[in-house]
Amino acid sequence: MTTATAGDPPKRTFKISKRYLPYLLSLPALLTCIGILIPFFTAVAYSLQRYRLSQPWAREYNWGANYLNFLSDPSFWNTLKVSLTYAFLTVGIELLLGLGIALLLQKRTRFNNFVSIMLLMPLMTAPALASLMWKLMTNPGFGILSYFAELLGIEDMRWASDPSTAMLTVVIVDVWVYTPFIMILLLAGLRSLPRQPFEAAELDGVPRLFVFWRITLPMLTPFLLTATLFRVIESIQQFDIIYAMTQGGPGDTLTVFQVEAYLNFFQSTNVGRSAALLMILWAITYFLSSVFIKNWLRLRERARGEA
Repeated sequence: MTTATAGDPPKRTFKISKRYLPYLLSLPALLTCIGILIPFFTAVAYSLQRYRLSQPWAREYNWGANYLNFLSDPSFWNTLKVSLTYAFLTVGIELLLGLGIALLLQKRTRFNNFVSIMLLMPLMTAPALASLMWKLMTNPGFGILSYFAELLGIEDMRWASDPSTAMLTVVIVDVWVYTPFIMILLLAGLRSLPRQPFEAAELDGVPRLFVFWRITLPMLTPFLLTATLFRVIESIQQFDIIYAMTQGGPGDTLTVFQVEAYLNFFQSTNVGRSAALLMILWAITYFLSSVFIKNWLRLRERARGEA
Protein backbone atom coordinates (compact mmCIF):
# COMPACT_ATOMS: atom_id res chain seq x y z
CA MET A 1 0.00 0.00 0.00
CA THR A 2 1.41 3.34 -1.12
CA THR A 3 0.62 6.74 0.28
CA ALA A 4 0.78 10.07 -1.47
CA THR A 5 3.69 12.30 -0.52
CA ALA A 6 4.21 15.97 -0.87
CA GLY A 7 6.48 15.48 -3.89
CA ASP A 8 3.99 13.39 -5.91
CA PRO A 9 2.42 15.16 -8.92
CA PRO A 10 -1.33 15.86 -8.59
CA LYS A 11 -3.63 13.29 -10.25
CA ARG A 12 -5.29 14.48 -13.41
CA THR A 13 -9.03 13.89 -13.73
CA PHE A 14 -10.98 14.22 -16.95
CA LYS A 15 -13.77 16.74 -16.51
CA ILE A 16 -16.33 17.94 -19.00
CA SER A 17 -17.51 21.47 -18.80
CA LYS A 18 -21.21 21.84 -18.03
CA ARG A 19 -21.37 24.21 -20.96
CA TYR A 20 -20.57 21.46 -23.46
CA LEU A 21 -22.28 18.54 -21.68
CA PRO A 22 -25.73 19.03 -23.33
CA TYR A 23 -24.12 19.03 -26.78
CA LEU A 24 -22.16 15.88 -25.98
CA LEU A 25 -25.25 14.07 -24.70
CA SER A 26 -27.27 15.06 -27.77
CA LEU A 27 -24.53 13.86 -30.16
CA PRO A 28 -25.95 10.29 -30.56
CA ALA A 29 -29.39 11.71 -31.39
CA LEU A 30 -27.79 14.08 -33.91
CA LEU A 31 -25.90 11.24 -35.58
CA THR A 32 -29.09 9.16 -35.73
CA CYS A 33 -30.96 12.09 -37.25
CA ILE A 34 -28.28 12.54 -39.89
CA GLY A 35 -28.38 8.82 -40.63
CA ILE A 36 -32.13 9.10 -41.23
CA LEU A 37 -32.16 12.36 -43.18
CA ILE A 38 -29.49 11.41 -45.71
CA PRO A 39 -31.46 8.42 -47.14
CA PHE A 40 -34.69 10.45 -46.89
CA PHE A 41 -33.46 13.35 -49.00
CA THR A 42 -31.78 10.91 -51.38
CA ALA A 43 -35.18 9.26 -51.90
CA VAL A 44 -36.75 12.70 -52.46
CA ALA A 45 -34.14 13.44 -55.15
CA TYR A 46 -34.66 10.05 -56.83
CA SER A 47 -38.45 10.51 -56.83
CA LEU A 48 -37.99 13.63 -58.98
CA GLN A 49 -35.93 11.81 -61.58
CA ARG A 50 -36.47 9.52 -64.54
CA TYR A 51 -33.96 6.95 -63.36
CA ARG A 52 -33.63 3.28 -64.28
CA LEU A 53 -30.74 1.11 -63.18
CA SER A 54 -30.80 -0.57 -66.57
CA GLN A 55 -30.39 2.83 -68.32
CA PRO A 56 -28.17 4.95 -66.08
CA TRP A 57 -27.10 7.14 -69.01
CA ALA A 58 -30.73 8.34 -69.46
CA ARG A 59 -31.00 9.62 -65.89
CA GLU A 60 -32.55 13.09 -65.72
CA TYR A 61 -34.85 15.19 -63.57
CA ASN A 62 -38.50 15.15 -64.58
CA TRP A 63 -39.63 17.35 -61.66
CA GLY A 64 -42.73 15.56 -60.42
CA ALA A 65 -43.72 13.60 -63.50
CA ASN A 66 -43.50 10.38 -61.47
CA TYR A 67 -46.17 11.71 -59.13
CA LEU A 68 -48.40 13.00 -61.92
CA ASN A 69 -48.25 9.64 -63.68
CA PHE A 70 -49.80 8.02 -60.61
CA LEU A 71 -53.03 9.95 -61.14
CA SER A 72 -53.77 8.00 -64.33
CA ASP A 73 -52.12 4.74 -63.27
CA PRO A 74 -54.64 2.03 -62.24
CA SER A 75 -51.91 -0.02 -60.53
CA PHE A 76 -51.17 2.87 -58.15
CA TRP A 77 -54.80 3.20 -57.10
CA ASN A 78 -54.96 -0.56 -56.63
CA THR A 79 -51.86 -0.35 -54.42
CA LEU A 80 -53.46 2.43 -52.37
CA LYS A 81 -56.70 0.47 -51.98
CA VAL A 82 -54.93 -2.76 -51.00
CA SER A 83 -52.67 -0.98 -48.48
CA LEU A 84 -55.56 0.83 -46.76
CA THR A 85 -57.75 -2.29 -46.77
CA TYR A 86 -54.98 -4.37 -45.25
CA ALA A 87 -54.28 -1.77 -42.55
CA PHE A 88 -57.98 -1.36 -41.72
CA LEU A 89 -58.63 -5.12 -41.43
CA THR A 90 -55.52 -5.99 -39.44
CA VAL A 91 -55.68 -3.08 -37.00
CA GLY A 92 -59.44 -3.43 -36.47
CA ILE A 93 -59.31 -7.15 -35.73
CA GLU A 94 -56.19 -6.83 -33.57
CA LEU A 95 -57.76 -4.05 -31.48
CA LEU A 96 -60.88 -6.11 -30.81
CA LEU A 97 -58.93 -9.27 -29.95
CA GLY A 98 -56.27 -7.42 -27.96
CA LEU A 99 -58.88 -5.56 -25.91
CA GLY A 100 -60.88 -8.73 -25.27
CA ILE A 101 -57.82 -10.68 -24.11
CA ALA A 102 -56.62 -7.78 -21.95
CA LEU A 103 -60.00 -7.60 -20.22
CA LEU A 104 -59.87 -11.34 -19.52
CA LEU A 105 -56.37 -11.07 -18.05
CA GLN A 106 -56.95 -7.82 -16.15
CA LYS A 107 -56.80 -9.33 -12.65
CA ARG A 108 -53.30 -9.84 -11.26
CA THR A 109 -53.09 -13.59 -10.69
CA ARG A 110 -50.29 -16.05 -11.33
CA PHE A 111 -52.34 -17.81 -13.98
CA ASN A 112 -53.15 -14.57 -15.83
CA ASN A 113 -49.51 -13.46 -15.68
CA PHE A 114 -48.38 -16.83 -17.06
CA VAL A 115 -50.94 -16.73 -19.87
CA SER A 116 -49.98 -13.15 -20.81
CA ILE A 117 -46.32 -14.18 -21.05
CA MET A 118 -47.18 -17.20 -23.21
CA LEU A 119 -49.31 -15.07 -25.50
CA LEU A 120 -46.26 -12.91 -26.23
CA MET A 121 -44.52 -15.81 -27.98
CA PRO A 122 -45.81 -14.93 -31.50
CA LEU A 123 -44.52 -11.38 -31.05
CA MET A 124 -41.03 -12.76 -30.41
CA THR A 125 -41.07 -14.55 -33.76
CA ALA A 126 -39.68 -12.70 -36.78
CA PRO A 127 -42.62 -11.85 -39.09
CA ALA A 128 -40.84 -13.34 -42.13
CA LEU A 129 -40.20 -16.57 -40.23
CA ALA A 130 -43.80 -16.66 -39.00
CA SER A 131 -44.98 -16.19 -42.60
CA LEU A 132 -42.92 -19.14 -43.81
CA MET A 133 -44.34 -21.26 -40.99
CA TRP A 134 -47.90 -20.29 -41.92
CA LYS A 135 -47.08 -20.88 -45.58
CA LEU A 136 -46.26 -24.49 -44.72
CA MET A 137 -49.38 -24.88 -42.58
CA THR A 138 -51.60 -23.52 -45.38
CA ASN A 139 -50.01 -25.61 -48.14
CA PRO A 140 -52.91 -27.17 -50.11
CA GLY A 141 -51.05 -30.49 -50.36
CA PHE A 142 -49.83 -31.21 -46.84
CA GLY A 143 -50.66 -28.21 -44.64
CA ILE A 144 -52.38 -28.94 -41.36
CA LEU A 145 -54.77 -26.00 -41.78
CA SER A 146 -55.81 -27.31 -45.19
CA TYR A 147 -56.53 -30.64 -43.50
CA PHE A 148 -58.74 -28.96 -40.89
CA ALA A 149 -60.49 -27.01 -43.66
CA GLU A 150 -61.35 -30.28 -45.38
CA LEU A 151 -62.76 -31.63 -42.11
CA LEU A 152 -65.04 -28.59 -42.01
CA GLY A 153 -66.23 -29.33 -45.55
CA ILE A 154 -64.10 -26.72 -47.35
CA GLU A 155 -62.59 -28.58 -50.29
CA ASP A 156 -59.51 -27.43 -52.20
CA MET A 157 -58.75 -24.40 -50.01
CA ARG A 158 -56.02 -22.50 -51.86
CA TRP A 159 -55.31 -19.95 -49.12
CA ALA A 160 -52.70 -17.39 -50.29
CA SER A 161 -52.58 -18.72 -53.86
CA ASP A 162 -56.22 -17.82 -54.52
CA PRO A 163 -57.08 -14.13 -55.13
CA SER A 164 -60.35 -14.52 -53.22
CA THR A 165 -58.65 -15.77 -50.01
CA ALA A 166 -55.14 -14.26 -50.26
CA MET A 167 -56.06 -11.15 -48.24
CA LEU A 168 -57.73 -13.30 -45.58
CA THR A 169 -54.62 -15.48 -45.27
CA VAL A 170 -52.11 -12.67 -44.74
CA VAL A 171 -54.51 -10.89 -42.36
CA ILE A 172 -54.67 -14.06 -40.24
CA VAL A 173 -50.86 -14.19 -40.11
CA ASP A 174 -50.61 -10.50 -39.18
CA VAL A 175 -53.26 -10.91 -36.47
CA TRP A 176 -51.43 -13.92 -35.04
CA VAL A 177 -48.12 -12.04 -34.90
CA TYR A 178 -49.19 -8.60 -33.68
CA THR A 179 -52.28 -9.08 -31.51
CA PRO A 180 -50.02 -9.73 -28.47
CA PHE A 181 -48.49 -6.27 -28.97
CA ILE A 182 -51.86 -4.56 -28.60
CA MET A 183 -52.85 -6.95 -25.81
CA ILE A 184 -49.81 -6.11 -23.67
CA LEU A 185 -50.25 -2.35 -24.17
CA LEU A 186 -53.94 -2.43 -23.24
CA LEU A 187 -53.30 -4.81 -20.36
CA ALA A 188 -50.75 -2.37 -18.94
CA GLY A 189 -53.28 0.42 -19.39
CA LEU A 190 -56.08 -1.49 -17.67
CA ARG A 191 -53.90 -2.37 -14.70
CA SER A 192 -52.79 1.25 -14.30
CA LEU A 193 -56.30 2.71 -14.15
CA PRO A 194 -57.36 4.13 -10.75
CA ARG A 195 -59.55 1.74 -8.74
CA GLN A 196 -61.79 4.32 -7.04
CA PRO A 197 -64.35 4.73 -9.90
CA PHE A 198 -64.71 0.96 -10.28
CA GLU A 199 -65.09 0.40 -6.53
CA ALA A 200 -67.75 3.11 -6.33
CA ALA A 201 -69.62 1.58 -9.29
CA GLU A 202 -69.45 -1.85 -7.67
CA LEU A 203 -70.86 -0.53 -4.39
CA ASP A 204 -73.72 1.16 -6.28
CA GLY A 205 -74.49 -2.05 -8.19
CA VAL A 206 -73.81 -0.53 -11.64
CA PRO A 207 -73.99 -3.16 -14.43
CA ARG A 208 -70.63 -4.29 -15.81
CA LEU A 209 -71.54 -3.35 -19.38
CA PHE A 210 -72.33 0.20 -18.29
CA VAL A 211 -69.05 0.36 -16.36
CA PHE A 212 -67.14 -0.75 -19.46
CA TRP A 213 -68.72 1.81 -21.80
CA ARG A 214 -68.85 4.75 -19.37
CA ILE A 215 -65.75 4.27 -17.22
CA THR A 216 -63.27 1.73 -18.60
CA LEU A 217 -63.36 2.65 -22.28
CA PRO A 218 -63.07 6.46 -21.86
CA MET A 219 -60.18 6.06 -19.42
CA LEU A 220 -58.50 3.53 -21.73
CA THR A 221 -58.83 5.69 -24.86
CA PRO A 222 -55.28 7.15 -24.72
CA PHE A 223 -53.86 3.63 -24.60
CA LEU A 224 -56.12 2.58 -27.49
CA LEU A 225 -54.92 5.54 -29.55
CA THR A 226 -51.29 4.71 -28.81
CA ALA A 227 -51.72 1.07 -29.80
CA THR A 228 -53.67 2.06 -32.92
CA LEU A 229 -51.01 4.57 -33.96
CA PHE A 230 -48.19 2.04 -33.72
CA ARG A 231 -50.13 -0.66 -35.54
CA VAL A 232 -51.48 1.61 -38.31
CA ILE A 233 -47.97 2.84 -39.09
CA GLU A 234 -46.65 -0.73 -39.11
CA SER A 235 -49.55 -2.19 -41.11
CA ILE A 236 -49.57 0.42 -43.85
CA GLN A 237 -45.82 -0.17 -44.30
CA GLN A 238 -46.14 -3.95 -44.23
CA PHE A 239 -43.66 -5.86 -46.35
CA ASP A 240 -42.19 -9.00 -44.79
CA ILE A 241 -45.41 -10.95 -44.14
CA ILE A 242 -46.92 -10.24 -47.54
CA TYR A 243 -43.73 -10.74 -49.52
CA ALA A 244 -42.82 -13.96 -47.70
CA MET A 245 -46.32 -15.36 -48.25
CA THR A 246 -47.23 -14.25 -51.78
CA GLN A 247 -44.61 -11.79 -53.18
CA GLY A 248 -47.56 -9.42 -53.69
CA GLY A 249 -49.66 -11.90 -55.64
CA PRO A 250 -51.58 -13.63 -56.93
CA GLY A 251 -51.44 -10.98 -59.64
CA ASP A 252 -51.76 -7.60 -57.93
CA THR A 253 -54.02 -8.81 -55.13
CA LEU A 254 -51.58 -7.90 -52.35
CA THR A 255 -49.31 -5.30 -53.91
CA VAL A 256 -49.08 -2.92 -50.95
CA PHE A 257 -46.79 0.12 -51.09
CA GLN A 258 -43.64 -1.55 -49.80
CA VAL A 259 -44.01 -4.59 -52.06
CA GLU A 260 -44.82 -2.45 -55.11
CA ALA A 261 -41.79 -0.22 -54.45
CA TYR A 262 -39.56 -3.28 -53.99
CA LEU A 263 -40.74 -4.85 -57.25
CA ASN A 264 -40.31 -1.57 -59.12
CA PHE A 265 -36.76 -1.21 -57.84
CA PHE A 266 -35.39 -4.74 -58.10
CA GLN A 267 -37.45 -6.20 -60.96
CA SER A 268 -38.28 -3.22 -63.16
CA THR A 269 -35.15 -1.28 -62.04
CA ASN A 270 -37.32 1.85 -61.99
CA VAL A 271 -35.68 3.79 -59.15
CA GLY A 272 -37.66 6.99 -59.74
CA ARG A 273 -41.08 5.33 -59.51
CA SER A 274 -40.02 3.25 -56.52
CA ALA A 275 -38.80 6.33 -54.63
CA ALA A 276 -41.98 8.23 -55.50
CA LEU A 277 -44.10 5.39 -54.10
CA LEU A 278 -42.13 5.46 -50.86
CA MET A 279 -42.50 9.23 -50.57
CA ILE A 280 -46.28 8.93 -50.95
CA LEU A 281 -46.24 6.22 -48.30
CA TRP A 282 -44.26 8.57 -46.03
CA ALA A 283 -46.83 11.34 -46.61
CA ILE A 284 -49.72 9.02 -45.70
CA THR A 285 -47.89 7.82 -42.59
CA TYR A 286 -47.08 11.38 -41.55
CA PHE A 287 -50.72 12.46 -41.98
CA LEU A 288 -52.09 9.53 -39.97
CA SER A 289 -49.49 10.07 -37.24
CA SER A 290 -50.39 13.74 -36.97
CA VAL A 291 -54.10 12.94 -36.64
CA PHE A 292 -53.53 10.36 -33.92
CA ILE A 293 -51.07 12.52 -31.97
CA LYS A 294 -53.39 15.56 -32.07
CA ASN A 295 -56.26 13.46 -30.74
CA TRP A 296 -54.02 11.99 -28.05
CA LEU A 297 -52.88 15.44 -26.93
CA ARG A 298 -56.46 16.70 -26.88
CA LEU A 299 -57.53 13.78 -24.69
CA ARG A 300 -54.63 14.42 -22.34
CA GLU A 301 -55.50 18.10 -22.00
CA ARG A 302 -59.14 17.19 -21.37
CA ALA A 303 -58.11 14.73 -18.68
CA ARG A 304 -55.94 17.39 -17.01
CA GLY A 305 -58.83 19.86 -17.13
CA GLU A 306 -61.21 17.38 -15.53
CA ALA A 307 -58.64 16.58 -12.86
